[in-house]
Amino acid sequence: MRALSCAATALALVPSAAAVAQDASDARPRGQVALGLGVAPDYDGADGVRAIPFVLADIRVGGVSFEARGLRGRVDLAADPRLSMGPVVGARLDRRDADGLVGLLPTIDIGVEVGGYVGYRFGGDALGQGSLSTELTLLHDVSGTSNGMVATATAGYAALRSRDSFAGFDLQASWADADHMRTYFGISAADAAASGLTRFRPGSGFRDVGAGISAGHYFSRHLGVIGRVGAAYLVGDAADSPITEAGSRWQPLGGLTLAYRF
Repeated sequence: MRALSCAATALALVPSAAAVAQDASDARPRGQVALGLGVAPDYDGADGVRAIPFVLADIRVGGVSFEARGLRGRVDLAADPRLSMGPVVGARLDRRDADGLVGLLPTIDIGVEVGGYVGYRFGGDALGQGSLSTELTLLHDVSGTSNGMVATATAGYAALRSRDSFAGFDLQASWADADHMRTYFGISAADAAASGLTRFRPGSGFRDVGAGISAGHYFSRHLGVIGRVGAAYLVGDAADSPITEAGSRWQPLGGLTLAYRF
């Protein structure tokens, strides 16, 4: 059975630019939470999608921000409003009940990843409109699923930012080590014999590039909607894998939520 619970939530669907602007000097909890429905690839390299919960939260207490993006959570420990940095913990989607020849390969369990991130925002007005944000995230699997590492660089632009509305777009690129690549895109000799797919042993390298658009609007003091559409495009050994050739290099992610701010 495919994982359609919160464990299947896609990571990083909404960029940090979606957070409501807040006064860091106010010690009361402020922020927003958003819940809805989205879609994500059935597995890495798949040409089909699965329904997933779409989750977003940004909660600021004093000078510390707690953020959630699906199964990825992080804490921003930087006091500087333009600098962000802190720990990250998250999960990576599993591969189960795949169709076709890929379904004859071993299943992959949900992976648990921990690491950190650092980001910086350039320019923009008091609410952040017109700003350019950059971020680097490094995650390592600690669950034994892949024991691999993934580094992701992101750049985003806040095209619109007001008290009640925002819109922006972002670009990203991910690099993965050999352990990660061989877990999600590799095919051993035994797996090739069992599935009929060609043996494939990928190495470390760039995994994907992607882009997305996020937007939101609050209709009242507390209620609004936040949505995102985007896609990643597999490159390098990830694209050359027989798993991807049987599926698709395009990996869509998106969703729509009902949001509450406080």
